[in-house]
Amino acid sequence: MRLLQRHLCMIAISLAAISSAQAAPLVEPTLHIKPAASGAGRVALTLDACDGQTDTRILSALVENKIPATIFVTGIWLKRNAAAVEIMRAHRDLFELENHGGRHVPAVDTPQKIYGIRSAGSPDAVLTEVESGAAALARTGEPAPKWFRGATAEYSPSAIAMIRKLGFKIAGFSINGDGGSLLGAKETAKRIAAAKDGDVIIAHINQPTHAAGEGVVQGLLALKDKGMTFVRLDDADGTGNHGTTD
Repeated sequence: MRLLQRHLCMIAISLAAISSAQAAPLVEPTLHIKPAASGAGRVALTLDACDGQTDTRILSALVENKIPATIFVTGIWLKRNAAAVEIMRAHRDLFELENHGGRHVPAVDTPQKIYGIRSAGSPDAVLTEVESGAAALARTGEPAPKWFRGATAEYSPSAIAMIRKLGFKIAGFSINGDGGSLLGAKETAKRIAAAKDGDVIIAHINQPTHAAGEGVVQGLLALKDKGMTFVRLDDADGTGNHGTTD
């Protein structure tokens, strides 16, 4: 009887913990870099490579215009885009590759869907997503990643704490440049061109058939024409909320 009572008690505690975790709202962290000491200002361009292929319009523009960027890559994308990875590795002064997870699974430790994508769903699954993404990068010979950005860029607070304990900073953003690569070229260009000193831009480099990619290039060139400096996250002091960087 005592064993049964203990078992029922453990079930009750587990259910209460799950209920509490499900009730906690998800967060979409922001991130800013330290403003420039002088000049027109500086911004950090971050590009997600979730799955699919490579938008060569963006990649070519970055190389030709010597615009640095932090690329968040998944294990899936790395397997399918070896040629693009080699271009990035050939321009180490421009590109910093960071961890976007093994299989592009949202870093949320309770079962739910975010923008139609099923979450990791448990603490163990969150850890697997983060660690497998880092391992995929290691297999390419890249330096160990320091930053992580989960699929959808939304997190459960408890998942943020777990990821930080693994030693990663979590990359939020301050400007959503392309709306998940679903915006048109004109709106994407307008959003990116409006970036101010200290902003962190998020856009995507894995959707070559989407009009947003053209807008990403237009917006970046507009910032360059204004005299804005571009930096990678590794080269800037980034400060995020929700305990993502401190």
